[in-house]
Amino acid sequence: MLNIPTQSFPAPCSQQRVTPSGRNKVALKPGHSLMDWIRFAKSGKDLTGLRGRLIEVTQEELQKHNKRDDCWTCIRGMVYNVTPYMDYHPGGEDELMKAAGIDGTDLFDQVHRWVNYESMLKECLVGRMATKATTAIKAIIPPSPPTSLAPPTSVAPPPDKDARPRFDWFQTDGTVHLVIYAKRKIASSGCTVVDLKAGVLRLEVLLGKMSYMIHLSLADEVEEHVAVHTAFSVGKIQVSIRKQAKGKWTSLGQPLEFHNTFLRKKDRALYYRDCVLVSKTEVNHNTQVFRLQLPRGSVMHVPVGKHVYLKTLIQDTEVVRPYTPVDQNLAAASDHSSQESDLYLMIKVYPDGVFTPHFNSLHIGDSISVSGPEGTFSVRPLRDVTDLYLLAAGTGFTPMARLIQLALHNSDTIRKTKLLFFNRREEDILWRCELDELAANSERFQVEYVLSDPCESWTGLKGRVDESMLKDFLNRPEGSKCYVCVCGPTAFTELTIGLLKQQGFSEEELHAFQG
Repeated sequence: MLNIPTQSFPAPCSQQRVTPSGRNKVALKPGHSLMDWIRFAKSGKDLTGLRGRLIEVTQEELQKHNKRDDCWTCIRGMVYNVTPYMDYHPGGEDELMKAAGIDGTDLFDQVHRWVNYESMLKECLVGRMATKATTAIKAIIPPSPPTSLAPPTSVAPPPDKDARPRFDWFQTDGTVHLVIYAKRKIASSGCTVVDLKAGVLRLEVLLGKMSYMIHLSLADEVEEHVAVHTAFSVGKIQVSIRKQAKGKWTSLGQPLEFHNTFLRKKDRALYYRDCVLVSKTEVNHNTQVFRLQLPRGSVMHVPVGKHVYLKTLIQDTEVVRPYTPVDQNLAAASDHSSQESDLYLMIKVYPDGVFTPHFNSLHIGDSISVSGPEGTFSVRPLRDVTDLYLLAAGTGFTPMARLIQLALHNSDTIRKTKLLFFNRREEDILWRCELDELAANSERFQVEYVLSDPCESWTGLKGRVDESMLKDFLNRPEGSKCYVCVCGPTAFTELTIGLLKQQGFSEEELHAFQG
């Protein structure tokens, strides 16, 4: 009998960056939506052709199944018969066939990293790859937890070990304090995620592409309340916790898995915590801002440009979606010295969708699982920028909201921020009143709206993104340094990035979000 592993989800290397070569969605046939696939997969039909048996698959056997009507692929050592899934795949048959008869892990990770393939394809599971099985299993087993608080060897140490963050701790009769020395400046948009539950402390510090983690079972009982104070310019973070009973601890606690490790962020498995829905605020006819409250022992400020994943069960299938937080409103820039770290998510509800109708049906007080911050966006390229251009379509506006705040309130160099906002109709424009008010009150901010299906009285820009529209919108004053951010549906993003490159913008001057 095969021992089928249970892996953390999403995959450890989850991220939300799209490049011009990113995945294209195709129009699916009627009756082939995600919900249709879930129903089909649970119909009891044999989707493997093996009548419920699990087998060990050799490399030679895998290679035989490489046709449209007989397609197997391997993801992380597990083999799936994806033939029944062909017509349901959002990327189309051609994309799926690229992994036919081979190990498709790398192809999968390029565009599907956050998709729960184990849940989606569990009825298609053929078995485990027999080739190099021992090596593959060994590779996913984490190192044994250290037996003391002495810093262990990192699983993937950076070349310069002196650049590794370190931690120390001290105490009073009533409190215990951890101090993390990042050994570098810390972005003011936040970088620390703390979860304290049942005496277990998990603390992750995001430092560019790297992640430093403290993971401990604390020596004695504590109150589930955490205070985080950050000295951004010197790279020092202090986490303070109250003891339940006064007295001196002889040690900080017992190290747990991955304690005191410094890894690439994409190699760190996602960690979810249950957040409570505390309010819904209508933005327009189909979009709301959902306010989620973190657990009592959690502190998390999502850095500008980063996103989180929401995870829930729908018809016994895990469904995960990425969303970029906004602030409570456009005028209220985030106060990162505050311990209040509720999440505000601006989400369009699609009546025929899978995730958003379910999420919108939650009642105040219901919970949903939320990951820590993810994504490749960095504020570092903005340090010397003088002109910031934002091109957004629909809910692609969400990462732009906090970028606008950053440019207006936390940048000494950005002289002008311009938003070109594409929507279908006038009533679809998100936070229009706030944007107009901000533009009226700030000489450093401008906004223009473009509608593809305007009413007769509309006097603004009309149509879709094209070369002439971008030429009119973008300009490069002499001596300026420009940066352009793009977010919207995949087709919009790819077309816009292509047009920007035609106009001479380099890769270093562009960032594309995928929402």
